[in-house]
Amino acid sequence: MPGPSVNLHHLVPRTYKGTETVALHRICHSKIHAVLSEKELRDHFHTIDRLRSHPEIARFIKWVARKPPTFTDRHRGGRRSR
Repeated sequence: MPGPSVNLHHLVPRTYKGTETVALHRICHSKIHAVLSEKELRDHFHTIDRLRSHPEIARFIKWVARKPPTFTDRHRGGRRSR
C-alpha cells in the first residue's frame, strides 16, 4: 500500500500503457528510475526478478537491506547516459 516510505512502481511504464504495479520502498523506486530508462524497463526489466538481476540494482538492494525501513537518502548521480 502506498505511504510515506512506499511507492507503486509500474512494471511496464505508463508511457507504454503499463498497468501492473508493485509496491516498492521509495528509495528503491527512485534508484530504479535513476538507473534504467523507460524503454529498458519496458523491454528488459518488467518483472521484479529481472529488476533484481540488474547488477547495479542488485548491489543497491544488498546495501539498502542493512538500513532501517524508514531510511531515506538521495542517491548520488542522475540517469546514466543512454
